Amino acid sequence: MADDLGELHEDFRRTCRAFTDQRVRPVVAEAERAGRPPERLWKELGDAGLLGLLTPEEFGGSGGTDGEDDAEAGRSLAVAVLAEELSRACGGIAVSALVSAYMAAPHLVRHGTPAQRERWVGPLAAGEAIAAIAVTEPGAGSDVAGITTRARRTDTGWLLDGRKMYITNAGLADVLVVGAKTDPEGGHRGITTFVVPAGTPGLSMGAPLAKMGWHSSDTREVVLDGVELGEDAVLGVEGRGFHQIMSAFQLERVALAAMGLGHAAEALDTVTEYVRGREVAGEPLTARQTIRHRLAAMEIELEAARVLTYRAADRLDRGHPEADRSVAVAKYFAAKAAAWIVDEAVQLFGGAGYLEETPIARHHRDVRILRIGGGTDEIQLEILGKRLVP
Repeated sequence: MADDLGELHEDFRRTCRAFTDQRVRPVVAEAERAGRPPERLWKELGDAGLLGLLTPEEFGGSGGTDGEDDAEAGRSLAVAVLAEELSRACGGIAVSALVSAYMAAPHLVRHGTPAQRERWVGPLAAGEAIAAIAVTEPGAGSDVAGITTRARRTDTGWLLDGRKMYITNAGLADVLVVGAKTDPEGGHRGITTFVVPAGTPGLSMGAPLAKMGWHSSDTREVVLDGVELGEDAVLGVEGRGFHQIMSAFQLERVALAAMGLGHAAEALDTVTEYVRGREVAGEPLTARQTIRHRLAAMEIELEAARVLTYRAADRLDRGHPEADRSVAVAKYFAAKAAAWIVDEAVQLFGGAGYLEETPIARHHRDVRILRIGGGTDEIQLEILGKRLVP
C-alpha cells in the first residue's frame, strides 16, 4: 500500500471533512453539555452514508453484497478515514457513531440470523437505531475471557445475569450485543454473544458516568438481572463469542488509532495557526527555532502514526497474515503519539490551552482514553511481545 490514500479514499475524506465541518462542529458545544450527540445528528450521519460502510447494499449500506471481498473497496480504511475526520471536531461524538456502526453493528452484519439482520442492520445504517456492545465488566476489561456474566439455558431460551461497565451508547441504544458465559468451565470457548433489545425486562442502565473526556458520549453501567431471551437471541454460534469479539476488536482498534490521528491533526493545525499569530518581544513565535522544531517533531509523529494506521487498515481489508500485528502496532503508536502531540499543543498555547472552553482542552481530555479503550497499551505490547518470545 502507498503511504498516501488513493483517489477513492481522498474523495471520501473530503466528504467526511465537509460533513464534519457543516454538521458536527456546530453541535459540539450542545453535545458536550447534554452528554450525548443531538438526536438529529444520527439521521444526518445515516443520510450521508457514513454509518453503512460495512452494511450490505441490500440493507441500505454501501458495503457491497454478502461475501464480497473488502480488499478492493478498502472498507476498513474508509472507517479509519471517517474516524479521523469526525475526531477532528469531537471525540465523544465520533466514538458514539463509531461504536454503533462499526463496533456493535458488524456483529449483526457478520453473525446475525436473517431475522436479526432484517430487524437491525438497515435501521442502524440509516441512523434510525443505535447499537451498543456490552462486553467489558468491572473485573474484566481487556481480559474478555474473564467475563462473569452468565447465560443459563431455560425451557424457552436463555436467562442472563451480570453487570457490564463503561458501555458506550448504553443509555441511547435500541439494541445491545452482550457477551456472556454459557459454559463457565469452558474458558474462552464458553462465551456466547446475544442480541438484547432495549426495554427487555430485567435490563437496566446506571446513571451516566462522569468521565475525564468524551463528555458528549453516553457511558453507563449495564445491569442484566434475570433477562429472559428466546433461543433466537443467540448471535452467531454458541460458544464462539470470544472469537467473534476478538475478530471485531481489530477494526475497533484501527478506528481508535484513527481517532488519535484526528485529535493530533486538529491540535497541530490549531496550534500552528496560533503560534503564527502570537508575538513575543516583537516577533512571531515561529521566528524562534525551538518553536519551529517542536512543530516539526509533532508533524513527524503524526505522519508516522498515519502511515502505520493506514497500513493496518489496508492489511485488515486484504486479510494480510500480519494484519493483527499491524493493528497492534498502530493502536499502540498512534494513541501514544496523539496524546503527546495534543499535550505539546497545550504547552504551546500556554495558559490559553488550559481553559475549559477552548477546543484544545477538549482534545486533551478526549485523546487520553485512546491508550486504554479497545485494548490498553499493555495489551498491544503483549500481543507483539508474544510473537517475539513464544
